[in-house]
Amino acid sequence: MAKTYINTVKYMIKLTFEIDGIVEKPDMIGAIFGQSEGLLGDEMDLKELQKNGKVGRIEIELNTAMGRTKGSVTVPSSMDMAETSLLAAGIESVDKVGPCEAKFTITEMDDTRTEKRDEIKNRAKEILKKMMAQASPETRSISEEIKENARAADIVTYGADALPAGPEIATSNEIIIVEGRADVLNLLRNQIKNAIGMNGSKITQTIIDLCKQKEVTIFIDGDRGGILNAKKLMQLAKVAYIAKAPDGKEVEELTRKEILQCLKRKEPAGEERPSSMPERRPEYRERYNDYRNSGDSRGPMDRRDTRGPRDIRGPRDNRFPDRRPMRNDFRDSRGPRDSRDRDSRPMRNDDFDRRAPKTSFLKPIEKPLTQEEEQLYRPMLQEMKGTMEGKILDEKNKELAKVKVKDLVEKIGKTKKGTTVIFDGVITKRLVEAAEKAGVKYVIGARKGRIEKNDKVKVEAL
Repeated sequence: MAKTYINTVKYMIKLTFEIDGIVEKPDMIGAIFGQSEGLLGDEMDLKELQKNGKVGRIEIELNTAMGRTKGSVTVPSSMDMAETSLLAAGIESVDKVGPCEAKFTITEMDDTRTEKRDEIKNRAKEILKKMMAQASPETRSISEEIKENARAADIVTYGADALPAGPEIATSNEIIIVEGRADVLNLLRNQIKNAIGMNGSKITQTIIDLCKQKEVTIFIDGDRGGILNAKKLMQLAKVAYIAKAPDGKEVEELTRKEILQCLKRKEPAGEERPSSMPERRPEYRERYNDYRNSGDSRGPMDRRDTRGPRDIRGPRDNRFPDRRPMRNDFRDSRGPRDSRDRDSRPMRNDDFDRRAPKTSFLKPIEKPLTQEEEQLYRPMLQEMKGTMEGKILDEKNKELAKVKVKDLVEKIGKTKKGTTVIFDGVITKRLVEAAEKAGVKYVIGARKGRIEKNDKVKVEAL
């Protein structure tokens, strides 16, 4: 009995037959082998093909009814398409099974490798999905780490205070002062290399000296803290222009388009009036003074003839002889002339915050850390500048763990007896919540994000 080599089957020959008489399977096998012997040559002899493993076991299914036999024949083949077709045609030529007339018909010749290809393709898809699910987060993390390191590599420290700055801060005649290190990084990411951070609200002598030597634009966040920082800087140093981020946004969050728009819309911070706001014409003021001194209650725009260049109403209508003209003597409901001129001129150093609600500047700024605590933690933070690392300290300020900023939230929950977290990064709401759960009392960073006041955790940016 020949064996079917399933792993080598390429094609499956399927035939149907109809025999005018009653026969059995051995009769069918004998007819197929006997009538194909020597018909196609020794190389295509069915017995030799089975011995060599090129043709597998021939399967026959038959049914007898009403003196006739019907059924199907299946022949597996591992030969190529041409040889398999020749073999199928040879089997189809069988016209007698025993003494009975027979008719064979080829119905299909399937390529069994098609189904295997589909299985391989589906399996490959599953493997690819699994690899992407496992590798993608790690790839994104590596990519972000490389970009962050590349941006941090461009940052230099400038002056005796080691302020974070772009590489062109010393050579450029125009500089941009921002509030912190994260703002400098964002500007570097968008190819602006002449920026320097002033480390929050602390104005150092390095910043004051730079303002004397270069044309300064201060670029502040779109919040009250940014306005306070700009006010303080303009009281201590000379500032040429002021640029402000959109309300509710910080400089470190802006896209390249938003940064360029904000810098394009910067306003002069000095005494000079910009070209877009021309002075009132002198002759117009003289004409106003003449009317005022003459005792005429009408303004210069209320004349009833067409003699002057400022008359726009034409002659008086005779249908209303008793109608008095509208008063237009340049009086303003907003108050005296000085206040009106103040609203039209540019913003100055000494009244930068007048347009904001006065009550907003009267509230004292609370300091969560005492002076001794600040003197203790500030040097630690200075040592970590530019490392993007953090430390977890115990009650005696001894180091329990040193960790990357990106892993800080996870590490806080695992470290026991930690009371202080100090790191070179932005303090976020998620970090404060994790510190509260872990029993941490102090969270100190380089910058503070938008977080709510927490009575259990002291938060400070140094």
